[in-house]
Amino acid sequence: MSRIDDLIAELCPSGVEFKTLGTIADTQLGKMLNSSKQTGAVTMPYLRNTNLRWGGFDLSDVNEMDIFPHEREQFTLRNGDLLICEGGEPGRCAVWKSDIPMAFQNAMHRVRPKGGVSSDFLALQIESQVKSGELDRLFSGATIKHFSQQKLRSVRIPLPPLEVQREIVAILDTFTELEAELEAELEAELEARKAQYEYYRDALLRLDGNSGIARIDKLIAELCPDGVERKMLGDVGVFIRGNGLQKSDLTESGVSAIHYGQIHTHYGTFASETKSFVNPEHAIKLRKAATGDLIIATTSEDDAAVGKAVAWLGDHNVAVGGDAYIYRHTLEPKYMAYFFQSQQFHDQKQRYISGTKVRRLSGNNLSKVTIPIPPLEIQQEIVRILDKFDALVNDLSIGLPAELNARRKQYEYYRDQLLTFKETV
Repeated sequence: MSRIDDLIAELCPSGVEFKTLGTIADTQLGKMLNSSKQTGAVTMPYLRNTNLRWGGFDLSDVNEMDIFPHEREQFTLRNGDLLICEGGEPGRCAVWKSDIPMAFQNAMHRVRPKGGVSSDFLALQIESQVKSGELDRLFSGATIKHFSQQKLRSVRIPLPPLEVQREIVAILDTFTELEAELEAELEAELEARKAQYEYYRDALLRLDGNSGIARIDKLIAELCPDGVERKMLGDVGVFIRGNGLQKSDLTESGVSAIHYGQIHTHYGTFASETKSFVNPEHAIKLRKAATGDLIIATTSEDDAAVGKAVAWLGDHNVAVGGDAYIYRHTLEPKYMAYFFQSQQFHDQKQRYISGTKVRRLSGNNLSKVTIPIPPLEIQQEIVRILDKFDALVNDLSIGLPAELNARRKQYEYYRDQLLTFKETV
């Protein structure tokens, strides 16, 4: 930040003057909506607070409002105007950077800086003060927070020379661009790892001796010279439907329980602990999965998710609710769970899915799905390989948000450092 320090030392040797927002910008609360067409009014697009994001706008859903000609200047944005949310998430702000005429509703304040003030610098100042909690004292309301135009105008802003303002904006814009590039790179890496994992998982679980994994292909040649036997799931296990467990029954302690919705949102390939529990009195009535059983979500809103399974590896039984099946079988549990993720399982289940909006699979139909059944040694070797791939993908999935969060913290630190000035006496 030496460039900024040098500029401040040169241009503001005695510190920076602080001014209230009302003295360096004109403010205007947006127009209240009218429910019907007004005679003599013109229709024009307008922004709601739901269109306003931190640092930008979502214009995918823009409505129209009626404005009288004499109101047009008062309630229309110019290129360079700053919009600030008045309520809901007060202080959320962005600079309008377009010459398209756009009105704005009364849930937002328009701030139009006067000469010598950068809109982008003002936006950064407001963002920093909002996110640091410095402006909390200005907000009113118990459940829905908001602040008045008078209070907005009282916000104190350090105002270095315009050259310094622009330099700070340029530095922080560079940080934002670098963060966006990093996010794109990490997400691309994650997608590549997932695709690689899925390719090898499907190749291994075909068990045709051509997976490209030498250890598995050699074992198949040695132990299954005539090929790997296939059987229907109903021939190697039994499907037991869960019962009587609603989300409202879940507690923070008691008997371990898995609700089918949690299979979609919380659990991966296997689990040994549960997120939720159920009261012991209620648990008596529920069916239980034992160690090694699969727990299968047989209801979903899309075909890809229906039939997702988690292998239960805990050392105790776990209660299972409706819209899920317990599959009790004789094979390696994690091998079975990986099979339920494979393309060959998805291809087979497709013919048995029923329902329109809500998609379902029955235990009776699942029992008709066929699975390759190699010797236990091969099942365990496949699990060992897929566990390593799974760990690589999960580590990156955990590392991605952690790395991005670290970069955002770094950005916030430098933003607040750059926007903090010694006040002139």
